[in-house]
Amino acid sequence: MKIVDVEPVPLAPRWLFVKVTTDEGIVGWGESLGDRALTIAAAITELKRYLVGKDPFQIEHHWQAMYRGAFWRGGPILNAAISGVDTALWDILGKALGAPIWQLMGGKCRDSVRFYRGIGGPSPEALAENALKAVEAGFSAVKWCPVPATPALAGVKGAKAAEREVEAVRKAVGEGVDILLDFHGRLTPAMAIVFAKAVEPYNPMFIEEPVLPEHSEQIPRIAETTAVTIATGERIFTKFGFRPILQAGGVGLIQPDLSICGGLTEGKKIAAMADAYAVGIGPHNPYGPVLTAASLQLDVCSPNFVIQEFVSLGEGLFTQPFVQKNGCVGVPYGPGLGIEVDEEAVRAHEYVPHDVPILYNEDGSIADW
Repeated sequence: MKIVDVEPVPLAPRWLFVKVTTDEGIVGWGESLGDRALTIAAAITELKRYLVGKDPFQIEHHWQAMYRGAFWRGGPILNAAISGVDTALWDILGKALGAPIWQLMGGKCRDSVRFYRGIGGPSPEALAENALKAVEAGFSAVKWCPVPATPALAGVKGAKAAEREVEAVRKAVGEGVDILLDFHGRLTPAMAIVFAKAVEPYNPMFIEEPVLPEHSEQIPRIAETTAVTIATGERIFTKFGFRPILQAGGVGLIQPDLSICGGLTEGKKIAAMADAYAVGIGPHNPYGPVLTAASLQLDVCSPNFVIQEFVSLGEGLFTQPFVQKNGCVGVPYGPGLGIEVDEEAVRAHEYVPHDVPILYNEDGSIADW
C-alpha cells in the first residue's frame, strides 16, 4: 500500500481536517490545529512531497522524518501539520487491519470516556443557568474561563469577579458536579496565585493554564499556594516540551492537544510519561469532531486518563456521530478512528478565515487572550 495524496481540508467554523488517500482506496482522516489554518495547510502541502509514494504503515518512521527532517524542528505550525497527518496514518492502519486504534495501542483501559461541557455567559446568573442546562443534558462537569483581561498586579477586582462566577455556579449545581476553571494563561504568576486563592473555597476540579507556557517554570510556585490541581499543556508540543514540566512537579493534569502535540504517536508517549509522574491526562479539544475521535482513542487506552474536552461529536459530518449518555461516550469499536466522514457535508462547510481574538486592557494595552 502506498500514499497517493495528502490534502488539507479547512472548513468552518475554525477546523482543519487532513485527508490521506492510498492506492488501495483506504482513506485516513486527521485533524490539525484550526487556528492559522491556511498557514498550517501550506505546511501539510509541503509534507506531501515527502509522503506521497511512502508506505502508510510506517507511522513512527514518518513521524521522525517529518519532525527531524525539517531541521528547523518544533513550533506550532510544523507540529500541527505533523499531528494531522499522523492521526490520518493511524486511521489508515486501523482500517486496513480492521481494528480500532486503541486496540493497536495496547487495548482498552475503560468501558466509557467521561466528557465535560464548556459553558459561558455574560453574568454569574447566566453562567449558573447554563451550567444547570449542561447538567440536565447529562454532564457531571462544566468548564469556563472566569478570568477577564488582567494586567500585571491588577489587585483583587478581577479575582472577586471570578469568585462571584464560581460561587454562583457552585450554588446552582451543588457539590456533585465538578467545576473546571480555565485561566487561559491570562495571568502573571503573582495574579494567578490571587485568583487561585479566590476560587479555592468552591472546590474546583482543576485550574487550567494559570500562566502562559513560557512561564511554566512558575507552576510549582503556584501549586504550593493552593490545594486545587493545576492543569496545563494545550500549547505545549512533543514529549520534549512536556518533559521539563513533568520533571518540575506542581502539575496534576496535562492536556496535550492531538492536533498540535504530535498526533496520536506522540500523544501516547506523552500520556505514558505523565503516568510515570502520577499525573493524569485530559486532552485539549476545542476544535472539530475528527479531533474528538482521535482523543477518544487515546483516552480509551491510557490508564491515567481523567476527562475529555469537546465541541463536536460529529453531528452533520459523520454518518454516525458519537453519542453522549450521562456525560460519557462509549468505547468506539469501529476500525481506525471509528468514524465514517461524510465528505460531501464536510466540503459544504465552506472555510471562513478565522483569527484568534485580541484582548485589550482598560488602558488600551494588549492583553493575553
